[in-house]
Amino acid sequence: MKFTFSKYQIFVIALLAFIQFTVVLDFMILSPLGVQVMNQLKISTTKFGLVVSAYAFSAGISGILAAGFADKFDRKKMLLFFYSGFVLGTALCGIAPNYEFLLFARVVTGIFGGVIASISFAIIADLFPLEVRGRVMGLVMTAFAASQVFGLPIGMYFSNLWGWQSPFWMVAIISGLVGIAAAFYLQPLVSHLSGKTEHNAVKHLVLTAGNSNYLPGFLATMLLATGGYMLMPFGSAFSVHNLGISLEDLPLVYLATGAVSMVAGPRIGKAADKYGKYSVFLVSSLIACGILLYYTAMGISPLSFVISINSALFIMITGRIISANALTSAVPELKDRGAYMAISSSLQQLSGGIASYAAGLIVVQTPSGYIEGYRNLGYVVIVAILITVAIMYKVNEYVLSKQPAPVKSPETELVSET
Repeated sequence: MKFTFSKYQIFVIALLAFIQFTVVLDFMILSPLGVQVMNQLKISTTKFGLVVSAYAFSAGISGILAAGFADKFDRKKMLLFFYSGFVLGTALCGIAPNYEFLLFARVVTGIFGGVIASISFAIIADLFPLEVRGRVMGLVMTAFAASQVFGLPIGMYFSNLWGWQSPFWMVAIISGLVGIAAAFYLQPLVSHLSGKTEHNAVKHLVLTAGNSNYLPGFLATMLLATGGYMLMPFGSAFSVHNLGISLEDLPLVYLATGAVSMVAGPRIGKAADKYGKYSVFLVSSLIACGILLYYTAMGISPLSFVISINSALFIMITGRIISANALTSAVPELKDRGAYMAISSSLQQLSGGIASYAAGLIVVQTPSGYIEGYRNLGYVVIVAILITVAIMYKVNEYVLSKQPAPVKSPETELVSET
């Protein structure tokens, strides 16, 4: 029987997609603003790296703390509480007059924003049956690509007109309108409260974190974020001062790479299902290493070439993320899946925060704006990628060991991965 979405379910999907769009955009917008923020606030690359990592640190910690009690309240109230805090933190970024205030604002934003995704996915699980949950997740997750295709170029355009604070006001205003819609039209979500038991959530979280079978998956998830968190904070400054891209043309670079991700993502997912998740991850990782070796050593380059190599790199990054997430999703047992995902998400945020701060120690911006040490940053990322490849091999072996052995018969001589 074909499932038909009700008008209310369509509204919920659109609402959650907009929420994810604003949360992702708020996190991503700071990186391309790096060149302006460092210039206007007169801060070093180390301090800017700490600003970026502050969000990740606070999001990771709050995600772990919230996981234990997330199932004890109406999900609508949880969503509105954390989303309101997120809007407040984003607005504070929009009025930040100095480095210290901006750092505080990013901590506030991370504390609340880091929990929103897990609440959104819990709402999806509550409202939609398993047979359509993949479609719903896919629609909501398009917000990640949409934030880069639409949000980043518009945000960069606003920053060029009205200063680096203006994109945060754009996000805060959109988020406020979305929050009002959620407050008035989202129905209470309390079905999970009827079967709740005391202390189970925290105990289950601890047991899942201590499961030795899950350790390679946790380690791989942590290292998977290293590349993006290390390269992104200084990507805009590198593009402007090292590659010769103007601030006016910078939004075009982000627009192109975002569009590529929207087109490449579904195709990479099909390739991972057809040829194997680890195979796609391995190929994407090795090609990414080659591109990084060349890209981080580049000098003044034509805009078209910068867009091309950024797009190629982003395709490989997308390939790594999709294939890795598909593979690691098969690691936990069904009873551990929620806790496993919560722990993985928090570890990724925390490791990303460390990576962003470490990047600020590796690179140095000269008085002219030129970024020194970006090639060294590339070497560090490449090493992290290769280590992740080795760990993901272990993850793949464990996942394969969980699969039932194929039956040797004429009808099943060739068994494809399912």
